[in-house]
Amino acid sequence: MIDFSKIKGLLLDLDGVLYIIDKPIERAQETLKKLKKRFKVRFITNTTTKPKKLIYEKLKNMGFDVEEDEIFSALEATKQFLKEKNAGAFLILTDIAKEDFKDIPKEPVKYVVVGDARDNFTYEKMNKAFRYLMDGAELIAAAKNKYFRDKDGKLSLDCGAYVVGLEFATGKKAKLIGKPNKDFFLLAVKSMGLKPEEVAVIGDDIESDVKGGMDAGLKGILVKTGKFTPEDLKKGIKPDLVIENINELVRYL
Repeated sequence: MIDFSKIKGLLLDLDGVLYIIDKPIERAQETLKKLKKRFKVRFITNTTTKPKKLIYEKLKNMGFDVEEDEIFSALEATKQFLKEKNAGAFLILTDIAKEDFKDIPKEPVKYVVVGDARDNFTYEKMNKAFRYLMDGAELIAAAKNKYFRDKDGKLSLDCGAYVVGLEFATGKKAKLIGKPNKDFFLLAVKSMGLKPEEVAVIGDDIESDVKGGMDAGLKGILVKTGKFTPEDLKKGIKPDLVIENINELVRYL
C-alpha cells in the first residue's frame, strides 16, 4: 500500500495509461486535471517512433492538460547522451524520429542507436549496425521493450528483440537509455526537484514501468489497461498498488 500523504510527484506512462493507441481512456482527461492539482507530474515514455513535439501534439489533441517540458522521453534522453559525448551515431529509427537527431553527427560512428524503427528494421541496416559494432562502436538501446499493443488490438514485436539480436551477434551489451533503466527514472524525478521516495510511477508494463521505477526507489502502481495481461501478476513482481485504470487513483487521494 502507498501512503499518498508522502507522495509529491507522479511519473505517468502514456500509451496504456492515459490512452490506448489513439483512444483516450474514458474520463482520463478529467482525472489528469485532478492529479495535477495535487502532484507534480512528468509524462514518461519509451516511444521511440516519434519526437517529443509530436507526442505533445497528440496529447493536446486528445484533450490532455500537458506542457511540452513535462514530457520525458527515451529519445530525448538518448539525444542528450549523444550531445554530452559529442559523438557520431548510426541510427536505426523511424525517418520521423531521425529528424530530431539532425544536429548529431553521422561520422565517425562511435555509437549505434536502436529504437522502434518499424519498417526501417531491414537486413541492410541491421548488418550495417553489426559492422559498426564489430569495428568498435558501442550499442545504445533507446528502449528495450519486448512488445506493445498495436492498432489491431494485438501485441506486436518491439525493438528489444533487435537489440538482443545485435548483442548476441557482437557479444556487446547495450547501454539502455529508456525504461527500465533506473537512471531514466531518477533523471525524471530530478527534473521535478523531488526525491525518489516522494514519487510514484504509474504504468501498464509491470517490468519496464513498475519494476523499473521501484528499482530506482519509487513507488510502483500498475494499471490493468494497455498491454497488461493477468499473467503479469505471476512474474514475481509485486507492485505497491494495482488498479483497474488511471481513474481509480483519485479515490486514494
